[in-house]
Amino acid sequence: MAGGINQSDDEPISAINIVPFVDIILVVLIIFMVTAPLVLKPVIDINLPKSSSGEEAPPAPLNVAIGRDGAIVLNGQPSTPEALAAAAAQAIAEKPDTAAILQADKTVTLETLTTIIDLIKTAGVKKVAFSIEKK
Repeated sequence: MAGGINQSDDEPISAINIVPFVDIILVVLIIFMVTAPLVLKPVIDINLPKSSSGEEAPPAPLNVAIGRDGAIVLNGQPSTPEALAAAAAQAIAEKPDTAAILQADKTVTLETLTTIIDLIKTAGVKKVAFSIEKK
């Protein structure tokens, strides 16, 4: 019944029936709620240790490996953050377009990784890449 309670059958309907409109809006809301996680999943779900399309990078003078416990290995030799910064600065002095390749265990914290990247970038290295394992 679209009309009011006191209206007769001869009078035109002057009120809008809101129930179908609410039904349509709820269906649209459900569609957005279902599709939003599908659209956002590639941005949120990050798992970088393996990739089937990764390419081998040419050897770089700065190969930095970060172990599970935060130990730093520079070009196969154990290192400290200060020695890493000094080696990066020396490599930049010799060759300005030096790149660094980071190999980090997937359990390394973001804080540790950010600290290492900051040390390398502060020394003047402009190109920093992450090494991955192919699937």
